[in-house]
Amino acid sequence: MNVSRRKKSIIQAVSILSITTLLFGCSNPNEGADNKKNKDTLTMAWPRDIGEMNPHVYNPSQLFAQSMVYEPLVHYAEGGKLEPFLAKSWDISKDGKTYTFKLRDDVKFSDGSTFDATIVKKNFDAVLKNKALHSWLGFISKIDKTEAVDKQTFRMTLSEAYYPTIQELAVVRPVRFLGEAGFPKNGDTSKGVEQEVGTGPWVLDEYKADQYATFKVNKNYWGPKPKVKKIKVDIIPDAESRVLAFEKGDIDLIFGEGAISVDAYNQLKETKSYKTTMSEPVATRLLIMNTKKKQLADERVRQALQYGFDKKTLVEGITSGLEAPADFILPPNLPYTSNLNVEKRDFDVEKAKTLLDEAGWKLPNGKKVREKDGQPLQIEMMYDAAELVQKAMAETLQSEWATIGVDLKIVGVELPDQVQRFKDNKFDINMYSNFGAPYDPHTFVNIIGTDGFGFKEAISAYPNKDQLLQEMKDVLKTTDETKRQKMYAEILPSLQDQGALVPISYLKKMAIYQNGVTNFKFAANRDENPFAQIGIK
Repeated sequence: MNVSRRKKSIIQAVSILSITTLLFGCSNPNEGADNKKNKDTLTMAWPRDIGEMNPHVYNPSQLFAQSMVYEPLVHYAEGGKLEPFLAKSWDISKDGKTYTFKLRDDVKFSDGSTFDATIVKKNFDAVLKNKALHSWLGFISKIDKTEAVDKQTFRMTLSEAYYPTIQELAVVRPVRFLGEAGFPKNGDTSKGVEQEVGTGPWVLDEYKADQYATFKVNKNYWGPKPKVKKIKVDIIPDAESRVLAFEKGDIDLIFGEGAISVDAYNQLKETKSYKTTMSEPVATRLLIMNTKKKQLADERVRQALQYGFDKKTLVEGITSGLEAPADFILPPNLPYTSNLNVEKRDFDVEKAKTLLDEAGWKLPNGKKVREKDGQPLQIEMMYDAAELVQKAMAETLQSEWATIGVDLKIVGVELPDQVQRFKDNKFDINMYSNFGAPYDPHTFVNIIGTDGFGFKEAISAYPNKDQLLQEMKDVLKTTDETKRQKMYAEILPSLQDQGALVPISYLKKMAIYQNGVTNFKFAANRDENPFAQIGIK
């Protein structure tokens, strides 16, 4: 079914009562023939519309849905391993600039057309027409030339060495592949596609904006066929309504980050009527302290704030143990992040008070807030108003820091405003989470060292700032793996130890599903769908 040129904006007001769902009855064994008829459809809940099924654009398009239809040259696997996918092999020149890919010869698009080097080049060239749109991805701005050497050989030449190139080719967007029939006449896919033609195991079958989308198996899929014939995505914006639909048996699967509340997850888990699981850490919750602000320019103040709250109790209390307290600014299951030597600052109120005294922030008799040069130690923290965990953490920090004489003002803002304020350097402390796999650590250090993302300004008081910025540029260019390991082992601890980047907890994805759902497994890539092996019995 061609569902082309669909609207890109999401209309938020959707009533769950208007959603009519073809129910899969695995939770009720007494449904007889109808139950058998629907066993081939897995129904999942998602909070927002799937967006435009275009591999070359961003929000509001949903990453999990894009990854169902469109595939990469390489695959990001567990432990950060990069595996062949649409490219069966690749070769990198000694200078790290030229990448030559040997493509699979058994791949077809969902419409039966051939996947080859010509269409790979056409997709890359479409992306390169809008470099500014994709500049956040490091290798895009460095592509100097693309070539279809022969039918099964694609070559890409960079202007300078950039080691994360292969890793970035594993991301869900914007470098996955659209078939010829999907391209508009002018070749500019940034404005939309004609058809949703990919090489992935699924094709979009039915779609009703803000209500549901149904994907069916791609009959021309080159790899192992999915075990279920259809995936139905019911759009249910409200988390409580998602839980109710799941308990009724209308929904087979709910998964994602914050897909439902921690309390709801634990309550459903405790019933032992369903299956539940948590992923490995996918990102780290961080506090970003702006060292351009007078109150936070002194490292002793930043250290005091870290000693001044009980991280373990905060994380376990707010997330009910579903998240783990973080010792590092990046999850240790990402490449180059294990066994880092960083300074740990455990809860120590007296140490916090001593550091603040040494920094000149004294507590006057009869007052609750410390002062220096007649100014109170007042700091503002912004958080995503829609993120309940962030709100609870901000409130806890406000209470705990009050005991060491710090007046923390907390303000909940809409996510776009939070992002913009961070970029504009209009914040004292920001609640943030890094990108995770397959982006980090290279994307993390790249945005820290780039103007306009908020980080470069935040670490401005670091005495070794210039050296760090240069090292972050150099590590992305090095072709020596041993040297690269050593450089990350110096860069990441230095960023953390000086206190502008404070790890709080490791984010995880949650999943809850009916007992009839089998072989559920989270993808190693944070953004990919988990449907490769999933089945229903």
